[in-house]
Parts: sequence; structure tokens; C-alpha cells
Amino acid sequence: MSSTILELAIADAIQHGKALLKFISPNDVGTTGSHQTGYYLPKKAAHLFTPHPADKGQNHNHPVKILWQDGRETESMVKWYGKGTRSEYRITRFGRDFPFLTPDCIGDLLMLVPQDESTIHGYDLDRDDDIEELQAALGVDVIGTWALYDASAPPSPESEEECISRHYAEFSRVLTAFPSTSQFSEQARMAILECLPDITGKKSDVQLIRYLESEYALFRIVERLLCQNEITRLFKDVDDFIKTAAKLMNRRKARAGRSLENHVEFILRKNGVPFDMRPDIDGKPDIVIPGKAQYDDNSYPTSKLFIVGVKTTCKDRWRQVLNEAKRIPHKHILTTQAGISKNQLTEMHKSKVSLIVPELIQKQYPADSGIKLLSLDGFISFIHGVIPQS
Repeated sequence: MSSTILELAIADAIQHGKALLKFISPNDVGTTGSHQTGYYLPKKAAHLFTPHPADKGQNHNHPVKILWQDGRETESMVKWYGKGTRSEYRITRFGRDFPFLTPDCIGDLLMLVPQDESTIHGYDLDRDDDIEELQAALGVDVIGTWALYDASAPPSPESEEECISRHYAEFSRVLTAFPSTSQFSEQARMAILECLPDITGKKSDVQLIRYLESEYALFRIVERLLCQNEITRLFKDVDDFIKTAAKLMNRRKARAGRSLENHVEFILRKNGVPFDMRPDIDGKPDIVIPGKAQYDDNSYPTSKLFIVGVKTTCKDRWRQVLNEAKRIPHKHILTTQAGISKNQLTEMHKSKVSLIVPELIQKQYPADSGIKLLSLDGFISFIHGVIPQS
């Protein structure tokens, strides 16, 4: 069920047409030892919040008022640091007892909606359902650490490779209905594998992120093509509008979750990891290694059985794996969520849950947690060490 804060955040972003979505990182809350707290602003998004350019050798300050979801207001500052070795934008000055910039907020989704030159609306979403619902409602996938919502900019294929654009166009041109999620995943990989043949020589972590980005771009093109008439028509009434919007959002959420599963499945098979996807065993886990037959065989050593939950976000959903495949005491979760708090990592560790996180995203996790994160390549190597390839 949608929260009131989520509904306000969605309406606010749509009304104003632009918003920055970013996962709160250890660097934001000051747990990396940098002695600098405040939300980091990507340079490509800074123009939404300050008129000052990124001048090398200069510092700039731009005062702003931020209205937060709980009614509080902060007299904050958008700062550009250009002197010395620094080169970054950051929002600072939130006052004492500010609740949305603590270590427990790591992994929350921050959304900043510019109202005018000196006023911003701020939202902190800490529930997995709300985070996914917001991205689906705005049609934005935060793959990595941040993304921009811009209603005035039509989605476009990745302009860096005309080859990929051609693949997208050829696939989309003949469609009259939405393909399945597996078809989206397959077509996105085909474009990348043919147009960027060197991708197969890169780490599995890099491949996974690239496939996810490719599929998201393809989905946006298809969605715009097939849904344009549906969303611009004259609605019968409010219920008709709500029904249409819910249909779009549910499709977006379903694709995002299954997309990660599809590409993880492809990479594991390509690397010779034996597994069954969504086997019918207790709890119905996403992945069981080496498979259902071995899990059902009580003589098969438990030390060679593994469960992997595949989740785009897992701030509160990680506990679901505790009730899956109960024969396996130690669980794994593969996620692309950019950051989880130190306390949550500690709780996962105590519950015998290990995280598999692409290397590109691991820097967004607290470095002082003392808990090792596995990369996708590291996990594959670990499995090969326990279950040698035949």
C-alpha cells in the first residue's frame, strides 16, 4: 500500500517536471572519514539547484530553503568546491537533529524537487516498496547511484552507439503489444553483444550493469511507442485515469525486478555455474545452486548448497530469504541497491546473510562496517572453488 509521503513525492515531481533521485551514500553522511557531510550533487544535475557553474579554482555558495516531508524547513546551502583538489557540488547546513542525514539513512532514496531558484522540496524514502513505486511512477531507473527525472526530455536510445540505436529501432518498429520481460532482456543483451563485442572480456559486474542500462533504455522506447496514444487520450473519468496509471506502473515494476533476474541468470549460465531458477522448494527462492535435485537429496552435503535472492532493493526485504530453502543456513542476496546502512549490514551478517554487489556500486556502502561484500565475479569464483566445473 502506497504511503502518503510517496504519493506527495510523486505528485510533486510530476507537477514540477524535474527531480533528482539519488541513493544516500556513506560519503553523504560523513562516515568515510572525509570530515565533510552533506548531500553530494552530481555535476550533471547541479544546474537544477544552483546558478553557479563549476569554476575551477573558485568556491561558490547559493542559499536555498528546503521543505521536507515532515514539515520541517532547513536554510541550506548549495556549495561548489573548486579550490585545491576538490571538484564537487554539495548541499550542506541542515541544523541539529536533522533525521535524513544519519548513518541509518545510507541506502535511502533521496528525491530533491526544485521549485524555483531558491526553494527545493526534499523527500527521504526508506521502504523498498516506496523506492520501487517512485521509480515506476516517474519512469526512472536509478541504476548505480543517481538519476534525473525530466518530463520535458523524451526518452532516447543510448546515443553513444548508432549500432545499438538501430537494434532498438528494428525491434520496436514491428511491435503492436508489449513483449515479455525475457524478450526485453534478450534483445537488450543482443544489442550490446553485437555492437560492443569487447563487453564479453569485461568483468561480470560490468556486464550486468551494462545489460540493465541497455534494457531500461529499450523499455523506455517501447513504452513511449506503445503507450503514447493511451496516455494522451481523453479519459472518461478519474477512475479511468487511475486505472491506466496503475497499469503503467505495475508493468514498470514487474520489468525492473525480472530484468535483474534475467541478466543474472544469463551471466551465471555463461560462467558455468549450475543452478535452478525459482525451484519449487520451501520458500521458493530465486536461485538454488547447484539445483533442486541436490537440495532434495538429504545425502548431498549442505556445505555445497547455496541460495541467492535476487533483489533490486533489499533495505527491508532482505529478511525474506531467511525463510527460504531452510536446509541452507547461510543465505546470499544479489542486489543493485546503492548503499545500505552499517546497522543493517551488521544485522544481515548476524543473520548469516551475505551480499553480492557489483563492484561499481560497492563504494556506496559503509567502508567501516567490517563486513566484506562479494562482487559477482568473486561469488562465481567462490562457487567454482566449492563446486568445480565439469
